[in-house]
Amino acid sequence: MFKTNEYFDGKVKSISFSTKGGDATVGVIAAGEYEFGTSSVEYMTVTSGKMNVLLPNQAEWKFYGEFETFIVEKDSKFKVKVDSDTSYRCLYR
Repeated sequence: MFKTNEYFDGKVKSISFSTKGGDATVGVIAAGEYEFGTSSVEYMTVTSGKMNVLLPNQAEWKFYGEFETFIVEKDSKFKVKVDSDTSYRCLYR
């Protein structure tokens, strides 16, 4: 069944579910800057809006627009900046 998640005082919300390939979430991030941690490899796809992302061990931020995906390694942290509400899908592997 579905599970709801809420982070950063409600500014990031998601619904988690299971797929044949593993767990997944779909969610929305409100405008702002956030740092997330991973416990598995994450494949994050922007589904509406855009994200400015600073991946682990990178010096420069990179923009990801609708239907673009970035991968974050297990046991690491990454930063996200969004200018307006932005939705995403995340696959955990």
